Amino acid sequence: MLHYKRPLYVAYPLLYLNRIACKKKDFNVSKRVAILTSGGDAPGMNACIRAAIIACQKANFTLLGYKHGYNGLLQQEFIPLSLDSTHNLIQQGGTILHSARCKEFKNREGLIKAADNLRQAEIDTLIVIGGDGSFRGAAKLSELWDGQILGIPGTIDNDIAGTDATIGYFTAIDTAMSSIDKVRDTADAFERIFLVEVMGRNAGFLALNGALSAAADYVVVPEFFESAETEIKKIVNQIKAQRALKGPVSFIVVVAENVWPNGLTGLTEALQYHNINDVRPVTLGHVQRGGSPVAQDRLLATTLGEFAISLVGSDVTNIMVGEVNQRPITVPLPKTWEETKPLNQARVDAMRTLMNERYSCN
Repeated sequence: MLHYKRPLYVAYPLLYLNRIACKKKDFNVSKRVAILTSGGDAPGMNACIRAAIIACQKANFTLLGYKHGYNGLLQQEFIPLSLDSTHNLIQQGGTILHSARCKEFKNREGLIKAADNLRQAEIDTLIVIGGDGSFRGAAKLSELWDGQILGIPGTIDNDIAGTDATIGYFTAIDTAMSSIDKVRDTADAFERIFLVEVMGRNAGFLALNGALSAAADYVVVPEFFESAETEIKKIVNQIKAQRALKGPVSFIVVVAENVWPNGLTGLTEALQYHNINDVRPVTLGHVQRGGSPVAQDRLLATTLGEFAISLVGSDVTNIMVGEVNQRPITVPLPKTWEETKPLNQARVDAMRTLMNERYSCN
């Protein structure tokens, strides 16, 4: 009987695609696969789990879901995942497996316990959906467990190198955009300046794209932040230039989290120091991690979930599956955090022209 052998796209170095052949799977042996979601939740994680369930069923694999991330792995808390679990799942936000951060997993004792539990459960492949912290833990686990480890990028921050986007990122942009739209309504009504803080951890993807899509007036991202003193001068100059041209109108500043010293309070005080007083700060917070995933996240999650299962039983391990130019790829796990993912240059150019350097300040 002939079996179709799909191509494997590998990014090594990052963002450079090569096609290689992987060792033939043993199609006569049923594999035991485990999956977990770790760290911050992201819209689309359930869509990824759904794809993995269906792909495992088709391949005659057994799929187990560890609950509460690595905590579930340490407590041997898992559930069988069957087709019954997939009903109305693709549109649900959050994760049916729940998530958590696990301090114990950072210690060698915790890693040893996790490896022992995987052997006891006779797991052949562990799939980890999460961000770079989750991937670092998986890489450490691979030193103590000889099973196959596959990572799937799930974070609204989009700060994972080696993939164009991460699961949840597109929905978070949409949430930020719609929230900024609503803020603008009241900003216009009172002709006020609003500061809107969005998530992103230490990356500006969400802030930049949320600001552009909502037509904000200025955006502060960590990639171009030199100092509070330098940045406040630029913001003040843009506000004054705009109002000199248009009169007293609203002005929206989008700020990536963890950038401005003392957050929005510090930025508000800095503006007041420059006699700009009608300022209102708004922190969007965890609303950005919730909601039904948009189409792009459902498609990305579905593609990566299915692709990961297609690799079960092959010779690739300790890798992340990602997507570049709409093609599935694999990336060595360490590359996902060792490399710095750059902002899209075209979006950066648009940011300067349409927002941060829109008004001449001669």
